[in-house]
Amino acid sequence: MSQFSAFFKENASVDVTEEVIVSERFKDKNGKLIPWKIQGISETQNKAIRKSATKMIKGKGGVKVPEIDSDEYMTKLVIASVIYPNLKDAELQENYGVAGADNLLNKMLLSGEFATLWEKVQELNGYDKDINEVMEETKNS
Repeated sequence: MSQFSAFFKENASVDVTEEVIVSERFKDKNGKLIPWKIQGISETQNKAIRKSATKMIKGKGGVKVPEIDSDEYMTKLVIASVIYPNLKDAELQENYGVAGADNLLNKMLLSGEFATLWEKVQELNGYDKDINEVMEETKNS
């Protein structure tokens, strides 16, 4: 057996999920708080999200340089990480009068609730630094 067999994909933990209370406002019919379920994402997914949130802007001398829209990156990372509730559900979006998971998330949650969810998504994905440090790392990678 290889000394690296613990790193083989079939031996890696697949279930990197967590239930999180994001808000005191969402309760079941018995008044019990309903947790959101979030999952960790791969670096491949993270790179795709980062790329989709990156725009080319004019820098010094008219040279175009990449710039990450941190709000867009955060929202897309949260959407990719949330399993429940299904933010892509058309009925849920319609209920809030929006189209798109990003608009739903922004309409559903208060700013502090979004911050709580964002913090939990960061922790689950292995980030133990604040967003500015994470964004600086992603810019330099």
